[in-house]
Amino acid sequence: MQPPTPDATGTFDPGRPLSLTKSLSILRRGLGDPTIRLNEGEAWLAFDTPEGDASLLIRKSSLNSPATYKAWGDGAGWAAAHAPDLLGAGDDWSGFDAPAFAQNLPELVLRARRENMDLFLPRTNRIFEHLLGAVLEQRVTGIEANHAWRWLIRHKGRSAPGPAPTGLRIAPGPEGIASVTRWEWQAARVDAQRARTLRQAASVAGSLQWWALQPIDAQKPGARGPGTLEAALLSVPGIGPWTVAETLQRSHGSGDLISVGDFHLAGFVGQVLVGRRIDDEQMMQLMAPFAPHRQRVVRMMQSSGVKKQSFGPRYAPLDHRER
Repeated sequence: MQPPTPDATGTFDPGRPLSLTKSLSILRRGLGDPTIRLNEGEAWLAFDTPEGDASLLIRKSSLNSPATYKAWGDGAGWAAAHAPDLLGAGDDWSGFDAPAFAQNLPELVLRARRENMDLFLPRTNRIFEHLLGAVLEQRVTGIEANHAWRWLIRHKGRSAPGPAPTGLRIAPGPEGIASVTRWEWQAARVDAQRARTLRQAASVAGSLQWWALQPIDAQKPGARGPGTLEAALLSVPGIGPWTVAETLQRSHGSGDLISVGDFHLAGFVGQVLVGRRIDDEQMMQLMAPFAPHRQRVVRMMQSSGVKKQSFGPRYAPLDHRER
């Protein structure tokens, strides 16, 4: 049987090497994430859009080839229209690569950049899905967060439209999260505090998504752009700088926001830059000269092959991220 005809298609040539696995892996929450299937030549993603559910298939025959994409579902047109953003269309590394900036970078970061010229920062233009994932990661280990993510998607999400791989599903939207009962939160192993934060976020999700779709350069006083979006996110009880950074790194491909408050990040950055553990304040001081590319520097550190030292327990204490 022939697969159904796509509802939307497109092609995007980034004009540079582009690795799907290196670049889109930031969108995957654990290897068992039901919303994404990812390898070097092909990526399947399923997600909600302002126009409805969508499945998106991206294919690249080589690092230097154009990307082709097909989309199915009511949100296929939206998914296809924003596919170039997923593929780094708005991700500009020219300032990072400029000699005046690069001369101040550690050699490890420069080497990692040379070895990862095919890495880009994707922008999904979707807020709530990434906010959901970030809140689930507050104050718990990745193992616990990934369990909650998978449980909610399997029990409150939806099957992906079109000829998607078996098991590909869409994360629950604001309505789905608002419908989760106390007993279901317990089954997902989500404590009352995170559940309360997610219900609060669900109640303002429409406004957050509207702001998310405004032009990226709309940052003048009074403008409703990403600057205002950041402030709006912080106004939701239970959301702090760490959650904002983790969300906007994915929804907007932020090249500067660092996940302040992360249990491991400051220690890792200190290990790389000064050879010892440091705290968040010291990390921000060390990273200040790298603005507005601080997150790009972190990504290069993480891509360098340096292993993070294990500074914490496998099951982390419940107070290491914002309340």
